[in-house]
Amino acid sequence: MNKLLQGAIKFKEEDYNEHKELYESLKRAQNPDTLFIGCADSRVVPSRITGTLPGELFVVRNVGNIIPPYTAKNDAYLATTSAIEYAVVILGVENIVVCGHSNCGACQALYDENLGANTEHLQKWIELLHPVKEQVALLSPKSIAKRTWLTEQINIEVQINNLLTYPFIQEKLDQGELKIFGWYYIIETGEIMNYDLQTKQFRVIKKDEKEQK
Repeated sequence: MNKLLQGAIKFKEEDYNEHKELYESLKRAQNPDTLFIGCADSRVVPSRITGTLPGELFVVRNVGNIIPPYTAKNDAYLATTSAIEYAVVILGVENIVVCGHSNCGACQALYDENLGANTEHLQKWIELLHPVKEQVALLSPKSIAKRTWLTEQINIEVQINNLLTYPFIQEKLDQGELKIFGWYYIIETGEIMNYDLQTKQFRVIKKDEKEQK
């Protein structure tokens, strides 16, 4: 904990002072242009891998970067669904990034039938990934490594499809007011692969990458 306390002091003395005008401007309102939906994994730091400053990303994080499908009742998984609603309807973000990553614990837990005691909520949450597991099974991966790779990437595709079940998301897409991106972050190499919604393929983001249409 001492490390965190020292970090708080360093932030005020260095980072805050460097961007003092920015922080002072943020006291009035926030105006992010991107909703970043990522995994709660400690190795995934949205602002670092996107090179963004405070106020530029509206971040939603949970175990497995899961987006529950839209339901008219709206009485479940409110922490995630309400945050998506707020970012798109109230803040009017222009982009949504759904970001998964390598060595994802949630994707591994999908195949673990013995998660252990006191994980009732986690097990319930992981049930939302069962469609991912079903799609991977159809591809009959020959190894655990291949299965893991497929699960992590197909998870991103499935969550994007879940996002498209939200009426206000589809409406803004149809009106050209919103763009959706799927990212796969490879922790050990620092590479980020972007999912092309048209070709349904992932490819590494490189310099001079053109914005997805």
